[in-house]
Amino acid sequence: MFDWLHSRKQLYKGPEAKGPLRGFVTPDVLWQDLSRRVPQYLADVDQAKLIHPACKRTLADIDGDLASVWDHTRLEAMQYIVAVPGHEFGLLGEAARQLEMIDAYLFQRPHADTVIDFTGNTAADFSIAIVAGLNWLTHCAKLAGVDRAQHSGTLRHFRKLVTLAQLWWLNEGAVERCAQMLSRQEQPPLMLYLVWSEYTRLAKQITAAAIFGASADRSAKLVALPADLIPRFDAATDPSDIAGS
Repeated sequence: MFDWLHSRKQLYKGPEAKGPLRGFVTPDVLWQDLSRRVPQYLADVDQAKLIHPACKRTLADIDGDLASVWDHTRLEAMQYIVAVPGHEFGLLGEAARQLEMIDAYLFQRPHADTVIDFTGNTAADFSIAIVAGLNWLTHCAKLAGVDRAQHSGTLRHFRKLVTLAQLWWLNEGAVERCAQMLSRQEQPPLMLYLVWSEYTRLAKQITAAAIFGASADRSAKLVALPADLIPRFDAATDPSDIAGS
């Protein structure tokens, strides 16, 4: 559950890359990358270059490979957050403002919308957008045929994670400890990391159902693909782990 306690010291691919960043990424670089890639992805969708949502693609479609479907599904969820007016990164990625953002999120009532209106209060708007992204992933999970047991309670699960993060930030010295973790290339429980990690986890479930299908005997459906593809996908924690498959 505490994914932010584990280091991800892998080869770093700079923000100029078209695909997902590799390895540990600082929150500001992650935010800059998403602020660039999400609008570009939506522009490609608007120009009918890609099937949308990504979970409707097959392996024969453009960007129908596992890494692209996984990455694009989480970008679709992130579009709400990137669309919040003002792009006030500090609420999501600066240690000193995490309790402010967390309190706003926990105060926000859950909603079931994927079409949203913003209020003008940035913390509240980020909270609304985070929930909308989770709702979008629940919608995609249903489209892809993800087992209901895997996606039911999505909002409740994330709220528990945020509550745990709140306790972490309430401890004395949390801001200093956050800086130390970042210097060691570890992820502290910054809201941006929490959201991105959860969207990534849920998008993987959606990708598995969309590409492999619900059958327990996946291999029978994938005889034309590399024999190690499924175990590599199962072991992956990020689309960049299987990019090029």
